[in-house]
Amino acid sequence: MSNLVKRKMQFSKMHGLGNDFMVVDTITQKVFFSLELIRYLSNRNLGVGFDQLLLVEPPYDPDVDFHYRIFNANGSEVAQCGNGARCFALFVFLKKLINKNNIIVSTQTSRMVLSIINKELVCVNMGEPNFEPKYIPFYTNKVKDFYLIRVAEKIVKLSVVSLGNPHCVIPVENINKAPVKILGALLEKHELFPEHVNVNFMEIISPEYIKLRVYERGIGETKACGSGACAAVACGINQGMLAKKVRVDLLGGSLSIAWNGKGNHLFMTGPATHVFDGFIYL
Repeated sequence: MSNLVKRKMQFSKMHGLGNDFMVVDTITQKVFFSLELIRYLSNRNLGVGFDQLLLVEPPYDPDVDFHYRIFNANGSEVAQCGNGARCFALFVFLKKLINKNNIIVSTQTSRMVLSIINKELVCVNMGEPNFEPKYIPFYTNKVKDFYLIRVAEKIVKLSVVSLGNPHCVIPVENINKAPVKILGALLEKHELFPEHVNVNFMEIISPEYIKLRVYERGIGETKACGSGACAAVACGINQGMLAKKVRVDLLGGSLSIAWNGKGNHLFMTGPATHVFDGFIYL
């Protein structure tokens, strides 16, 4: 990194239920993020440290307020991050980049409406969950509620859904005993998921309450995954196992997910936390 031109870059450190982010305003400052630079910044020993890098960009379309970009710690760009969306909304509000509570952003694949309830809670309109395998993408011949796939000589039962990013959901009896790190790593890069996948392990406590652990693609297990919580609830509702409003407990805390079923948008409500502002010379 010593060969790079030294330039001061402002950033904020934020988190949503422990899923942590480096948030950078690229409207008032210009920075080029190479793969090498993202990996350096994400390093918790040598850089700033984060699960994902969030970029606030000028709108690509006059009908939206901002463009929202997300990069994993390994430098790969992804299309969705629910916890990040809540932090994105709080960031632009705190930095006075906008003066309204309902914020429209575009992403790599869709548009989202982010609604600031107060300085701690944000509601995100995640759009309608998509169960069509080709849009996840997932290689299969037809749409099913559950799929059986072979992983390391074992058969795993799972559901698939897209919330703008690919998810599979595995029902488990005990979330604490689920083989998250081992099975998550194997499924993330399984050949049936050509763009890799986020792997969700769901324990249903009641129709209104689930526990969830998530192995995120390009990262590993995280404290929380907002789109993963949405994916798990969407699959549960679609299969008739969950109510229309569900509390989701993750390692880092709780989210509220509401969905009235197919043909409707899904809503996620949860906290966003600003930790500190900083700068780094690049």
